[in-house]
Amino acid sequence: MRCHEVDYEILGDDLQVVEVELDPQEVVIAEAGAMNWMEEGIQFEARMGDGSKPDQGILGKLLDVGKRAVMGESLFLTHFTNQETGKKKVAFAAPYPGKIIAIDMSQMGELICQKDSFLCAALGTEINIAFHRRIGAGFFGGEGFILQRLLGDGMAFIHAGGTVVQKELNNETLRVDTGCLVAFTPGIDYNIERAGGLKSMFFGGEGLFLTTLSGTGRVYLQSMPFSRLADRIIQSAPSAGGSSRGEGSVLGGLGRVMGGDHNF
Repeated sequence: MRCHEVDYEILGDDLQVVEVELDPQEVVIAEAGAMNWMEEGIQFEARMGDGSKPDQGILGKLLDVGKRAVMGESLFLTHFTNQETGKKKVAFAAPYPGKIIAIDMSQMGELICQKDSFLCAALGTEINIAFHRRIGAGFFGGEGFILQRLLGDGMAFIHAGGTVVQKELNNETLRVDTGCLVAFTPGIDYNIERAGGLKSMFFGGEGLFLTTLSGTGRVYLQSMPFSRLADRIIQSAPSAGGSSRGEGSVLGGLGRVMGGDHNF
């Protein structure tokens, strides 16, 4: 195997955590800020590159940093290493409610996913970029021109919003909302199409375009894309400034907490 062989356990339901168990000198790589807790004996270091090419020179590392900048990700990945003689655990969580998907890369070798879905993976997993070949899919497909490509033969973990559904396509076509696609295998052809006629496009509530997935392979879908969740939060938020009554009650409560009966 090229990748480190790590054990894991996914904890929780809708706000999940993946706890990775590392043998001595095993390493797991993760996005910056994803770690929740780690046991004593695990050391971490921010590095350029994913560590899949240990003999890579400085130019190669700078190229990896440039790719991550293009993807909109943090410039560095954090490497967690077990420096003790016994097994140690480190845990990672997604930045918003949803599910963590464990991917055995030895069974598929390659996975293409949305650019903010990667959470962590065994050392040796290559995190690269994948460009859309069709301009229409890049502009209107909901994911832009750039996706992440994961390569390796170890365990990788991605996260998505809401409930995650796995679909197996056998020379079939599936149409989904542009934000609901999480990941797919290389045998799937990714494209976009209009969401019906003009009336349906503008008044149907499903957006102007739909994503079409055709071919043979595996597809992962999410029920609550983060963009949709953010839109609902913004719609439910109070208008700027708030009501004077609400402001008074908040400030009055703040005064009481600070130790006085002051009214603002």
